Amino acid sequence: MPNGSWILGDLFTKDYGHHGSIQKLWDQRWKFPCTKGVYPFHDGKFEDFEPIFKYLIDENINDPYDDAYTNAFLPTARRLVHEAAEAEGNDREMAKKLYLNANAVYRLARFPYIGTELKKRVFAEQKETYMRGASLWARPVEDVLIPHIHATNGDAATIPLYLRRPGGAGPFPSILLITGLDGHRPDNTERTAEFLARGWACVICDIPGTTADCPANKRDPLSPDRLFSSILDWIGATACLDEKKVVAWGLSAGGYYAIRLAHTHQARLRGSVAHGAGVHHYIGAEWLGQVGKHEYPFGLERAYTLKYGYESFAEMRERCQDEFSLVSGRGEGVAVVGLGMPSCRLLVVNGVLDGCMPIEDSMLLAEYGRPKEMRFVRDRAHMGYPEANGIVYPWLEEVMGT
Repeated sequence: MPNGSWILGDLFTKDYGHHGSIQKLWDQRWKFPCTKGVYPFHDGKFEDFEPIFKYLIDENINDPYDDAYTNAFLPTARRLVHEAAEAEGNDREMAKKLYLNANAVYRLARFPYIGTELKKRVFAEQKETYMRGASLWARPVEDVLIPHIHATNGDAATIPLYLRRPGGAGPFPSILLITGLDGHRPDNTERTAEFLARGWACVICDIPGTTADCPANKRDPLSPDRLFSSILDWIGATACLDEKKVVAWGLSAGGYYAIRLAHTHQARLRGSVAHGAGVHHYIGAEWLGQVGKHEYPFGLERAYTLKYGYESFAEMRERCQDEFSLVSGRGEGVAVVGLGMPSCRLLVVNGVLDGCMPIEDSMLLAEYGRPKEMRFVRDRAHMGYPEANGIVYPWLEEVMGT
């Protein structure tokens, strides 16, 4: 991409100014979303978060990978868990709300990437809390560990999944929800409720490199193919799930895998949604050189370096596009888009002003292979919220045939 030609225009080099400053992040970007309970505060309460951020600001704690940042959230999260446990016996509805409140606080504690030993322990606490709360629901979440029967080249032997399904025997149409860089299996309650309301089951998986749970070798660009082969084989062998009605939905960094899956496993899917997806430019040196200035709360440099398994961000900038691009990746079988492989129906959704995954990446998909279905939201940033879900759900209903 020639310098200066990005659709972001001047926003490409604009520094949003909140990186390295919790106070600016809170005041400029997070305080208002927190009052509304939207990303990344969904299911949380402003009165729980406000004193935490006041403490972080007062103590000048600005690095989210510092244990001091993570520890600031834990007393509140654990208090909410205690209150929820006490409420279970006499106020089940209150207990469910409190467990979700605690889950939201744990999510911010491990934000933006599970890249320290403390954050790994916090994620374990979060999952335990989430499953305890979910066990109280009429249609609970099931924590499933399946065999990774296609594992090789450093992949681990099992795959952890969440399964949530409607009442009855099925088989149910199923959404394969593919999570992102900072959102993981316990962070999708609202989506699973939407799926249940439509009579669909949901299988949730984490992407390579983002949690210690995902078994796929993050340094191998082909490991996702093996991961999804094992997951789709399990869906096909599970009586309550209809293997003929499976649609994938990849969120943010997960959108990359939704695109790859749409090509590598196109015969096994009714469709796939690439929502806020990266394809090629997002891991190019020019884009990565500016991505730390954009709207993402803490910058993406360290998270990307850890996710893809490089020794440094400089190494990542130099090598990642050559190794992982779906258009020009040099390894055999990596560039599924650039090679013109056939795909299933593929919906591409994002905000035009996305500073995490350039809209140019979504547009690239129109140049290759089967025609794609696309909807870009003008004047919106990463993911195209709040309009995006109103685009995706009707498309899912059409593809599922309901």
